[in-house]
Formats: sequence, structure tokens, C-alpha cells
Amino acid sequence: MNQHAKVDIRHSTCPHDCPSACALDIEVIEGRSIGRVRGSKQQTYTAGVVCAKVARYAERIHHPDRLLYPMRRTGPKGSGQFARISWDEALDEIAARFDLAEREFGAESVWPYYYAGTMGLVMRDGINRLANVKKYSRFYSTICANIARVGFAIGTGKIAGVDPREMGVSDLIVIWGTNPVNTQVNVMTHAMRARKERGAKIAAIDVYNNETMKQADIKILLKPGTDGAFACAVMHVLFREGYADRAYLAEYTDCPDELEAHLATRTPEWASAISGVPVEEIEAFARAVGQTQRTFFRLGYGFTRSRNGAAQMHAALCIPAVTGAWQYEGGGAFFNNFAIWKFNESIIEGHDARDNSVRVLDQSRIGRILTGDPVALKNGPPVKAMLIQNTNPMTVAPEQALVRQGFAREDLFMVVHEQFMTETAQMADIVLPATMFMEHDDLYYGGGHQHISVGAKLIDPPGECRSNHEVLQGLGRRLNVVHPGFDMTPRELIDATLKQSGHGDIESLEKDLWRDIQPDFRASHYLDGFGHADKKFHFKADWAHPPWGTPGMGPWAEMPSLPDHWRIIEEADEAHPFRLATSPSRSFLNTSFNETPSSIAREGNPSVMIHPADAADLGIADGEAVTLGNTRGETTLTAKLFDGVRRGVLIAESIQPNKAHIGGRGINMLTGAEEVAPVGGAAFHDNKVWVKKAGA
Repeated sequence: MNQHAKVDIRHSTCPHDCPSACALDIEVIEGRSIGRVRGSKQQTYTAGVVCAKVARYAERIHHPDRLLYPMRRTGPKGSGQFARISWDEALDEIAARFDLAEREFGAESVWPYYYAGTMGLVMRDGINRLANVKKYSRFYSTICANIARVGFAIGTGKIAGVDPREMGVSDLIVIWGTNPVNTQVNVMTHAMRARKERGAKIAAIDVYNNETMKQADIKILLKPGTDGAFACAVMHVLFREGYADRAYLAEYTDCPDELEAHLATRTPEWASAISGVPVEEIEAFARAVGQTQRTFFRLGYGFTRSRNGAAQMHAALCIPAVTGAWQYEGGGAFFNNFAIWKFNESIIEGHDARDNSVRVLDQSRIGRILTGDPVALKNGPPVKAMLIQNTNPMTVAPEQALVRQGFAREDLFMVVHEQFMTETAQMADIVLPATMFMEHDDLYYGGGHQHISVGAKLIDPPGECRSNHEVLQGLGRRLNVVHPGFDMTPRELIDATLKQSGHGDIESLEKDLWRDIQPDFRASHYLDGFGHADKKFHFKADWAHPPWGTPGMGPWAEMPSLPDHWRIIEEADEAHPFRLATSPSRSFLNTSFNETPSSIAREGNPSVMIHPADAADLGIADGEAVTLGNTRGETTLTAKLFDGVRRGVLIAESIQPNKAHIGGRGINMLTGAEEVAPVGGAAFHDNKVWVKKAGA
């Protein structure tokens, strides 16, 4: 008689770099493997919905190509030639090489490098404890969120907003500069609920007719880097036609009269010439917002990945302050709930050992750092050794020509702790096999919502995979580091962090599954005042003293104090007549999931969207190989004729592996690593390029 496999439903949180941080119900089969993964209905933001790539997570966690054993490079860098070694051999060699670099060049010549391949606090941030205790070069996170965070905080005074579930009771949801169908599916869950139950309208503002815009009632298609101009013209119409809530402005904002005078010349005609949005569409959108008290602005990261990105976020955020939408349930704005977590990560990161005199190196400038740029190196020693966890800079970092050059250095000792043989791992001297989130314990929060949770270990890892924390413990012993964080288990670190943060203990959080810590209505809507000292919303931005981030980076002194179009973007010119944005795809998440067959099949080969009229002018046919280039490099991919962009705009969705591109050079050959004002960041969607037929 056949016996059915025992299937238990266990709970966890998706760890990937997505604001949804979905609550998961996971089938655990016989305690050894994973089956179906579903969004949990018990958590009110996830509401039973999860993206397709995570629903298929068994395909990833049980992938036959997972790294299983430590390996040492035996051939030239990048050759992919490795031999299996033991964990003791690997950790002994790493410690010896780190010590050698420290003796010859100083502790700052070692640079632990990481990012958000997992958003779990223990496994993501523990590497900072090693850096702090050893006085290695510290790490400045700039690739994703800095630009958006400072742009939001400069207006509200802190990074928090309306409960995102209030989209479900809104009458107009404005999805601005983000494509949640691809990147945070739960936004659409709540927006669609409002449409179904209330007849709400959905507006989408973006640089191409993406999957979100295709579902919208109001579609605003603009040129990259021009959102600030569009926002100013919308506010011009709101003031001109009497939709500004003057009582709200007088009580809650800093300089409404000065703003109105400033906007007098920011007409729809002015903005149309910059953004490409017709005047009548600007005015119609402004009237829709002005006539709808319950207007919810769901602001994204995408439109801030530009040299003027912080100013663009601030300009868009000013609109609900002009209308007073913050006063109403279902009205106001949301970007991220960074300010509500209040996690004290001192034990995880070793804050007590941090030395602020040790240099901090910018992750986005890794190419310049590894090729010896003295400014990027802060005039310090060269980087001679690295430990990389949770990221794939050989594909995702800007200025790939420099990144490749830096990683190819024979005098650079590189350790990569990974789940698959990524393009970064292929360049390593030592490769270590890493666990996935169901194979270790960790602590999570939802940047796009209001829940915290413990993600417990559900199954044992395959082969000899070890967690990030275990690797740091093994290195710590060999490097003779002394800090209590290295002696604790992940569960002990989670428990200590929760207690230090005022969130109780690990047992109580596990009982809650996903704890809702959303502030009350008045706090979320800033009805008792905004986060600045004067409790006002700030139309006038003090970029020299932002409430979040370390100021003084990039050309911050040139930033407009009032909402405006800041003309610092990489404008098209005669030699580079196109503007390129590198937008996220649906089936990959940065470079996660680009090893799973179903995601590869859905995304196909790398392609670039080009307007049919532009393609005709260049004699380019649909499906033809084309080369894009600028002063930073070139890449070759397939043309996809698409009329859902403005003329002169190109869209390349997804970060495909370099090897997937014709000629092996990926899309980030074209992106720059200049510091974005005022607190740093990477302008991935702000590139001028030329286009020609491949081989022409």
C-alpha cells in the first residue's frame, strides 16, 4: 500500500530585496524538502498573494546547480576552474590571506562587501561586525535606497507614511515611479481591492507602458528624469484652479505662499516641453488629484535612480501636502516604513567596536576602488582582500568595465560566499557554499509594510552549505576577534536584538508569526505634526542638513530648495541621442532567480525596447541585434520594437547575466557610478547612449 508523504505547513518571510517581504506558508515534505510556497492569508498586507518566482521556490532551493562544497581556484581568474577543499582549509587560507594583507597594507586593505541578497538582519548585517572589530574598511550601502529615502525624509522629516493597506480604501491610487506588477505584487492587491470595492481609479506614472501602467485607468508616460517637472506643473494647476487646501497648508506646511509664487512659472506648457507629457494630460491628472480627497501616492524607488532622484521624490511628495490628502483615510503618501522598526542592531553589527576614523567605501564605486582611484579609496591603501556575501557585483555594479578590470587583479584575494556559481563567484580565489533562507534562522521586517517576523530554519541545507553567520564565526576564531556576537547562535542574536529594540523576545514574536507595528492613524498621517523640529511638512528642502543620511555627497549645493526640475541628468546629445533606463523584470530580482529554468524561459534573451519610429530612422528591425554604447562601455542585445515609450527613450528590463548578452558584456557596462547628491546613490536609470546595428 502506498503511503503519502507527510507535508507540514510552516511559516516564514520572503528574504529577497523586495519591499513586500511577503509572509509565506510553505509546504515542508517529510522534514527534508520544500513543496508549494503560498502567500499567507494570516498577514494582512501579503493577503494570500505572492509573486510567481517565489511561489516556485522549490525550483531554486533544490536546484541541481547549487554550490555544495568549498572550492579553491586552480586556473586563471574567471576560468571557472576550481577544486574542492575542506571548510578548515578554506577558512584557514582566508584568515591567513586577510592577516597578510593587514600586515603589509594595514587593516583597511581588507573590505567586507555585501548587500541585500537576503534582507534578514543576522545574515545580511553580521558581516559589519567583522569589519568593525577588525577595523577593516567599512561599507557604505548606496545601490538601492539612499536617493529615495533622503528625498522622502526631506519633506516629512522621517521615512514613514500612511499605512499601505489604506490603498484598499482610497479613491485614487497614484503608483509613481515603480512597477509593482514586476517588483512588489502586493501593492496591486490593495489597489485592485479599492477598484473592485469602491470603484477607485489607478494612475500610473512611469517612463514606459509597463505591466502596471497597462492595468491603470490614468496613464502618464514621461521621459526619464523629468518627474520633478511634471510634479511642479501638477501643483501649478492645483493652486491655479483652487484645489490647494489653504487651511491645511497654513497649519501643516512651512512656506506655501513661497511655493505658490515659485510654481507660477512652472506651467503645464513648461513641463510638457521637458517631460513629453501633453499639456491636457497634465491638467487632467491634476484635476483628478484635486477633486479626490482620498488620493494615495504610492511612491517608488525607480524614478529616484537618477542624478536628480532625491529632488524628484521630494517634488512628487509635495503634491498631497498641497491638496491636504494626508488628512483622510486612504489619502497621503507612502514610500517605505524605515523609521518605524527601530531595530537596535548593535550586537549583530558590533557597534561598540566601530571606529569612525576607519574609512567607509562606497559599494557603487567598487570598479573605481578596485582599480585604484585615490578619491574612491579615500586616499587610503589599496583593497587587497575581500569577503563578498549576498551580492553579485560582477553583474549588478555600475561601470562594469572598471569592475571587470578590478576583479581580474592577480594581487586581489577574493572570497565569495554564494548559493550558485555567479559571475562574481567565478572570479573568486575561494568559493564558499551558502544556505538559503529556509535553511537558517533570521529576523525580518517589511520595508513596504509594517510587520516584523522571525523566519525559522525549516530544513537542513544540502551538501556542506553554511550560513553567513557560521562563516563569520569560523573566520572570527581564526582571526582572534573578540566580540559576544561571534559566540551567539542566530536565535540568540535575534532574541538579544528584539530585547534591545523594545520588541519583546524571540518566543513572543514567533507566537505572533508576523507582528503588526503600524503606528496609529494620527501618527501615520502626521496629524500631530511632521517629523521635523517645527512639525511642518517642508516644501523648502534643506539638503545640507537632511533628517536621514550623511550629507555633502555629489553636487548637493546645486540642488533646488523648492520643488523643481533639476537639470543635472545625463541629457541626450548629438553623440548620444537616446536616454536609457534599466528597469526591473518580472521573473528576476536583480540577479536572483536568473538561474531558475522557469524564470529564464519567461524572460528570454536580453533585449532593449525602442520606439518603432526611432528604429525606422536607424534601419533597425524587430529582433535584430543592436549595440548600445557610451563613454563607459558597450553592450549588444536584441531590439524589441515598442510604442509604449517616448521617442528617444530606451528600456532594458532585467539584469541579465553578462554571459547572456551577445559578446558577454551586460547592461551595466553603460551605467555610471558618480555620487548622487546629497547622500550618495547610483543613477541606474539615467544614461545617455547611442544605438546602432550590431557590427555596423
